[in-house]
Amino acid sequence: MNLTSRIAPFFAASLLFLGSCARTESPKTEQTGGTPTVKKEPFGKTAEGAAVDVYTLANAKGVEARIINYGGIIVSLKTPDKSGNSADIVLGFDSMDGYLAKPPYFGAIVGRYANRIANARFTLDGKEYKLAANNGKNALHGGERGFDKVLWNARGGGNRLELEYVSKDGEEGYPGTLTAKVVYTLTDDNELRMDYSATTDKPTVVNLTNHSYFNLAGQGEGDILKHVMMINADKFTPIDEGLIPTGELKNVEGTPFDFRKPTPIGARIDQNDQQLKFGQGYDHNWALNRAASGLTLAARVTSPESGRVLEVLTDQPGIQFYTGNFLDGTITGKGGKKYPRRSAFCLETQHFPDSPNKPNFPTVVLRPGETYQTTTIFKFGVE
Repeated sequence: MNLTSRIAPFFAASLLFLGSCARTESPKTEQTGGTPTVKKEPFGKTAEGAAVDVYTLANAKGVEARIINYGGIIVSLKTPDKSGNSADIVLGFDSMDGYLAKPPYFGAIVGRYANRIANARFTLDGKEYKLAANNGKNALHGGERGFDKVLWNARGGGNRLELEYVSKDGEEGYPGTLTAKVVYTLTDDNELRMDYSATTDKPTVVNLTNHSYFNLAGQGEGDILKHVMMINADKFTPIDEGLIPTGELKNVEGTPFDFRKPTPIGARIDQNDQQLKFGQGYDHNWALNRAASGLTLAARVTSPESGRVLEVLTDQPGIQFYTGNFLDGTITGKGGKKYPRRSAFCLETQHFPDSPNKPNFPTVVLRPGETYQTTTIFKFGVE
């Protein structure tokens, strides 16, 4: 059974109710049927000495994505601006050293459970499971060694990169051996498509996403406060001081969280609002408007300076909008550029934070015989 399909009716009803490389090998081009496709090159090594490779996907329209098999990390994403000039629009590092220093999830696949779980514990079928408390007293993005810090098995072919990771029963406290797969596909329509799937041998919880930090003016090119944001959501999930949802779905109308009409990110970010104080800016989940299952436009962002446009489409019930509030300029990224506060934004498609402890939220439980399956698309353009 498709888990996304299984929760869609519940979710719709509830919304109505609630109103430099370490190796010197030559670059390789992986082939399918004799046709050159994905370029594969060495990128470095893990702390344990395992080889890490970078795979390059490119189309004829100037979009290029480079992804490593460590954490499934998008290490660079180049798109043209309104003048046709290409720039890298995601934060990251030039080599493995930066990613081994535990940066804030730049470009990574996060799991087994993206976002936060309160008090690093949840109960499933009457049994309590204790997780690693790696965000104060809470669990964040899968724990101390989540999916962002492991090597995935990779296979490139055509215009796609297939990644697979087997998370053992008990890893980071989660029950069940989970086989997770993520397929990145770059289309000729300038879409970077991410297809996630997972199966388990025991009941468990799962919530996967990509944690890219975007700056549509180019990585390291100032803050994102003038970027114009639209989020297709009438409601968001308020949080407490630990950034855990209270369980409420609150109307965005009349609040700084109303992005139903395109609005500059910085227009209200420093208003005297308790929710903004808790997040030190935007670091919240929006409950997306959905009339049916399948892909829908979740968010649209434009950069007045570059003319670049990012559209996010997903079949997930929520999206976390984060404005880089905890970046502080101490991280040196690609090309020696510093990453100060609010120099990027994230749009993480997801189930709601702390759903394992919130029975009124759409379910994140995956059982044997079921398949977790979800798709998100980053679509790029100019205006």
